[in-house]
Amino acid sequence: MARLTKAQREWRPGMPKKQRSTKVMFASTVLSLEALLALFVTLAAFGLKRAEPQIILPLGALLIVLCIGTCAFLRKPWGYYLGWAIQLVFILSGFLLVDMFYVGVAFALCWWYALTKGGAIDVENARRAQEQAEWERQNPPVES
Repeated sequence: MARLTKAQREWRPGMPKKQRSTKVMFASTVLSLEALLALFVTLAAFGLKRAEPQIILPLGALLIVLCIGTCAFLRKPWGYYLGWAIQLVFILSGFLLVDMFYVGVAFALCWWYALTKGGAIDVENARRAQEQAEWERQNPPVES
């Protein structure tokens, strides 16, 4: 017999589905793409011999794990601060590979946009859900 999750145990027919955060989804997408970027930057720095392999490879792996791991903490406010720190690391990696200054700034702008627009969409979704609940309260279904 499979164990049920807490959400599965508490579910009842007719329960509304909890709205997922667009801000979290957008931010997770940016961090996942940055994990791929970290892989390619690590391989480029290794191939161009910009640092010793025993230094650059573990740091690249750590950055990949940090990008993916941060996705799990985006439901907490400090998860976004960690995301901003990752953006700074990518920009500063321009000292290792010069093109990373441009790529890091581009991803930081993507991060900013994901947080800004995702937050705005979440606010709009909450407002619409509240208006829908108010409308349903004022207009009960007519049984035939």
